[in-house]
Amino acid sequence: MMGIPGSGLAKGLAVTLRTMTRKSHTAQYPDAQPELPPRTRGVIGLFEENCTVCMLCARECPDWCIYIDSHKETVPPAAPGGRERSRNVLDRFAIDFALCMYCGICIEVCPFDALFWSPEFEYAEEDIRDLTHERDKLREWMWTVPAPPALDPRAEEPKEIGAARKAADKLAAAEAAAAAEAERASGTSDGTDGPHATNGPNGNNATDEPNASDGTHTTDGSDGNGAAT
Repeated sequence: MMGIPGSGLAKGLAVTLRTMTRKSHTAQYPDAQPELPPRTRGVIGLFEENCTVCMLCARECPDWCIYIDSHKETVPPAAPGGRERSRNVLDRFAIDFALCMYCGICIEVCPFDALFWSPEFEYAEEDIRDLTHERDKLREWMWTVPAPPALDPRAEEPKEIGAARKAADKLAAAEAAAAAEAERASGTSDGTDGPHATNGPNGNNATDEPNASDGTHTTDGSDGNGAAT
């Protein structure tokens, strides 16, 4: 069924008229900076201290726009008799933003949280070759990375925190048990809470035997008055 001729044109003009009557809101950039969402993909910041030169980000990058150079250094043993170890030292970490398609794969696959999204977007250059930014520039952008959002109080506790709390509780219980055992051992050694006192009321060793002074029980065969029986 065909509509009325010219109805589409009338609808379009109606939309134009409604838009013309509304007040425009123009942000005077760059005097007024835009309010960007917290998860804006502006540029990638590098936290160099966390980078272990595993090369995982460069291998997974679909555009091959990450360049990493490193060398190995020998680390002396931490204790005498130990063996030396080798570690990778980062020499160069650069990203060519002329090739980057902002997919975020490098940030997701980094196992040590060395790469982060920054909302910074004012890094245009007149020469395309200047869009390859080295690690010094990437580190400067690290300070523009927003703080992570607060955790949901109704969310499940992370497994790492739960395991750390259980280990701390177990260690505290073991220390308390050791302290209690040490206290009992010290109390037994000084005779304060042992089952038998070491000194009787007359300064002699107290026993459970009846008094030998009545002559009923003697150990030397006497009648208790010094006479032999």
